[in-house]
Amino acid sequence: MKITVKVANQTYEVEVGDIHDRPVMAVVDGEAFEVWPEEVIISHPSTHSHAVPLRAAARPVPQSSPAPHASSAPQAAAPTTSGDTAKAVRAPIPGVIISVAVKPGDVIKHGQELCVLEAMKMKNVLRATRAGTIGVVHTAAQQHVKHHDVLMEYTD
Repeated sequence: MKITVKVANQTYEVEVGDIHDRPVMAVVDGEAFEVWPEEVIISHPSTHSHAVPLRAAARPVPQSSPAPHASSAPQAAAPTTSGDTAKAVRAPIPGVIISVAVKPGDVIKHGQELCVLEAMKMKNVLRATRAGTIGVVHTAAQQHVKHHDVLMEYTD
């Protein structure tokens, strides 16, 4: 879907991919972004509870990533120490690692659980955004992590 968005008197052409995918892929004036909408449950006394989008975190997609509608976009946008952005799985928010579900050498599938990160008393399951082999795990249970810390890296 293509839309025009105006922010602070600046107009942007935005092409939004499937809003049911996670991440939602968006192209803003030719630059691709991963958008990770958060949802909250709002209870109404006379109706059933339902999920309502609260806010979205957007980050640029690295130049080497697939087309915006591809489901294999990398987890990380910032480079690793080696400079390769597609290999790093980074903490999307600061928090505490509750559990790690993978180890080096594990071959994982898209959508597979990698670890659980607790932030603000909410448990967030971090899932693989692509298939591959885990090369290095930089985190362990009960470890505090900062936003964008490298949690693990793919070998391929």
